Amino acid sequence: MDVLFSNVKELVALAEKESKPISEIMIEQEMLITRRTREEIIAQMDNNLSVMEAAIEEGLKGVQSTSGLTGGDAVLLQNYIKTGKSLSGELLLDAVSKAVATNEVNAAMGMICATPTAGAAGIVPGTLFAVKDKLNPTREQMVNYLFTSGAFGFIVANNASISGAAGGCQAETGSAGSMAAAAIVEMAGGTPQQSAEAFSIVMKNMLGLVCDPVAGLVEVPCVKRNAMGAAKAIVGADMALAGVVSKIPTDEVIEAMHKIGQSMPSALRETAKGGLAATPTGKALEAEIFGKDKAGRDTVNS
Repeated sequence: MDVLFSNVKELVALAEKESKPISEIMIEQEMLITRRTREEIIAQMDNNLSVMEAAIEEGLKGVQSTSGLTGGDAVLLQNYIKTGKSLSGELLLDAVSKAVATNEVNAAMGMICATPTAGAAGIVPGTLFAVKDKLNPTREQMVNYLFTSGAFGFIVANNASISGAAGGCQAETGSAGSMAAAAIVEMAGGTPQQSAEAFSIVMKNMLGLVCDPVAGLVEVPCVKRNAMGAAKAIVGADMALAGVVSKIPTDEVIEAMHKIGQSMPSALRETAKGGLAATPTGKALEAEIFGKDKAGRDTVNS
């Protein structure tokens, strides 16, 4: 497959050499790989942006999942922001709320845009629509935010993993939070290298995060992990914009994540056999939802 870049070092070098933002390099890469026109590629991403916005709006109205495990937390957070008593700041909490809103819609079987997966779908849009009020981007800049996120997601997917089943939640919410941090930096006027630093800072703080969904559903703890992923993305972007750098190069951080994922036991990779899913309460919730004991036998009619 012909590509312009295959790792972060190549991506940053190309952006710097051609004096182009990472988003533009990603658009050109998509044109090369898919053989589609710029207009077609941008139109598809613009549609993705509309799906993200609609999901946030729906989630902020209040939704409930079929299982009853999740729902309504995005509304609670927005109400808390309005009290003016929040400790972490309105922008950060707004990002958290909108990330939660998106994943609550996913849990309620609504339409979302996987970024890079459904389980981690809240972080990129949640941060985007939070920083929107601060940075006042154009629609084009918002679409470019998604291309920047996608550039780093492309690298992770092709050099490591974005699958919880393959690499734990570090591969899902870890990747999403890191992708969002990189995109925030570009939108805020940072350099391509600062975007890479932001990615590294966030990913380093998500390494080892397991995937342990209660009852095998993408709800607990997935929704709240999107919340924390959004918070880390905002902080990681700020750190990079302040000039903080990662001592470990981004590509090496990605490789470390990949190796950690490979070394995780299967119980901690989306099988719902370990971690929070294996707690007494986690098992009780599974039995309540599916009517089965831990051996998988139907107990409803026994």
